[in-house]
Amino acid sequence: MVYQLAAETAADQDLASLSDHLIIAMIVAYAAALFLFALEAAYGRRTALKGNRLVPVGASAPAKDAAASPAAAGGHGGEASAAVGGYSTVDLDAEPASGGGGNADDLSVSVRGSEPQASASRSVLGAIALAVAGVGFLLNLAQIITRGLAADRWPWGNMFEFVVAISLCAVAAFLYAALRYQARYLGTFVLLPVVLLLGIAARWLYTETGPLVPALHSYWIAIHVSAAIVATGAFMVSGAAAITYLLSHRTEAKRAMGERVAGIAAKLPSPELLDRVSHRFVVIAFPLWTFAIIAGAIWADEAWGRFWGWDPKEVWSFITWVIYAAYLHARATAGWKGTRSAWIGVLGFAALMFNFFGVNYMFSGLHSYA
Repeated sequence: MVYQLAAETAADQDLASLSDHLIIAMIVAYAAALFLFALEAAYGRRTALKGNRLVPVGASAPAKDAAASPAAAGGHGGEASAAVGGYSTVDLDAEPASGGGGNADDLSVSVRGSEPQASASRSVLGAIALAVAGVGFLLNLAQIITRGLAADRWPWGNMFEFVVAISLCAVAAFLYAALRYQARYLGTFVLLPVVLLLGIAARWLYTETGPLVPALHSYWIAIHVSAAIVATGAFMVSGAAAITYLLSHRTEAKRAMGERVAGIAAKLPSPELLDRVSHRFVVIAFPLWTFAIIAGAIWADEAWGRFWGWDPKEVWSFITWVIYAAYLHARATAGWKGTRSAWIGVLGFAALMFNFFGVNYMFSGLHSYA
């Protein structure tokens, strides 16, 4: 019996050691993918779909090419369109012709990238970067599994484990967007915060594998915390798309004024595409976040005898929910889209990050064990 316990302890220590080595490996993989995505964004050639083939698009492409594009051929749903820089753009801040009650998702660009506006800078480096990001995702998943097996529990009981799990979900959401919506251009904007978060976690938040604090000994950790982690990963992709939208929108405005735009900003996809991608991931994440809050309230009643106690974590989770609810409501009923909805999305993402980091370190409460 003693030998069996010793063997199990040694096996757990080996798994914990493997998990720690996988942390470094996945950070290296994500950093390499980030570097390759940045190179593609900076030096790849922007392409457009003409006929059945992709051809390069230059900033000085003839206006007739833009006029032939689907978006420039007459608008859709009342948006104002203009030929800028060799391809057409859609004014996302224009009100729908119906008087503001239109669906904000009724735009002339598909999220799957079949129109010229959907294409961004592309090269073979991006394909390699996507594969490397996939390797990093597998290493990240292996790290979480080995840590969970070593500790014999759900592997998200402290801030270090939260960061690792959220990074996994953010990269998973990005890979989904890259494969389904051809949104490979988001790689730089998603992996940059992921690498930074993992670096902070490895340097300052690292906690050795061990048992959960007593407050977390409940099956609700697998329900409440898991839902919050998955929602946060999807919100990260939405936030990255919203920030990229604001950059792209500013670039289009400069082009419309005749200014020359260079660098990564010149090769971003159209703002209308980024707006739709950001909206899609809020639609995915918001129900999960809602469920996480409800599950947390039920768990709080079981653990502390009340559903709601105005704990700082509860308050900021609700504030984040209200902001994203306002985002969806504004798009669905008031016809808000483009810059206005993007800023709401960025505000929601900022509240989410403050809830994740600021609340845990600036306030004391029942969730301080995180």
